Amino acid sequence: MKYYISTGYLDTREIVEIAKAADELGYDGLGIPDHVVNLEALSTPYPYTRDGSRRWAPFTDWPDPWVLIGALAQCTQRLRFVTTVYVAALRDPYSAAKTIGTAALLADGRVELGLGVGWCAEEFELLNARFDRRGRRTDEMVELMRALWSPGWTEFDGEFYRPPRLEMSPTPPPIPIWVGGLTDVALRRAARYDGWVGDMITTDDAIAVAQRLRKYRDEQQRSDREFAVLAPLIDALTPADYERAEDGGVTHILTMPWMFYSGRDATPAEKVDGMKRFRDDVGLDRQR
Repeated sequence: MKYYISTGYLDTREIVEIAKAADELGYDGLGIPDHVVNLEALSTPYPYTRDGSRRWAPFTDWPDPWVLIGALAQCTQRLRFVTTVYVAALRDPYSAAKTIGTAALLADGRVELGLGVGWCAEEFELLNARFDRRGRRTDEMVELMRALWSPGWTEFDGEFYRPPRLEMSPTPPPIPIWVGGLTDVALRRAARYDGWVGDMITTDDAIAVAQRLRKYRDEQQRSDREFAVLAPLIDALTPADYERAEDGGVTHILTMPWMFYSGRDATPAEKVDGMKRFRDDVGLDRQR
């Protein structure tokens, strides 16, 4: 089992110290969410709460994930970074490929691109991006970005993007693609790539998702390839809980360890202390 620390809703300056501590304490990675702006009023309901309200308060930090990863890579040695999740369809594929590829190069390949198709219609409208057909555009963007990340000249003739012959340098290391979402379409999309990124979920539900992903990967003849299932489990507390999740197909845990010991309002020092205590309590060293 791999353990990633979530940086969601943290003060941006705190994240640097959290990353350094995670690297020293033996955690495997950091999860970094993405929003460009937070609009005051929305008609689009947030899809991951029962009443459609957002989980964060106004003026919560949403740092650019690729600027942040480029910086964090310079003060860590082994920590990996995954976006949880990056909405590529809000951007054009060339700018996205450039920033992602640059961050992956600076991180010496310690990057997984966690992708989502997005849920906020108003954010798409603000950025002059089409909200309709965003899933198909995301798929085509991945194909185009992978071509741009390959050495040599790029030739591409898609449904949405038809660039002239071009090249993009520098060429980054390989970038695994993980996909977020709970719909059947999202899970089938994830099965085509390298992993799945979950939202807050129970262990039973995460195991059920892992089973569905395994089925879809078998159907696509991809079951022999390495695949990640990243889940922020809301009911796992003990080593036995995490062992059960791992036996059920969960490969990565996304967590905020300080929540178990000091709560949401933990100070930076309490956050690091919570990371130390969680490491010892769940036996991260013993699981290596």
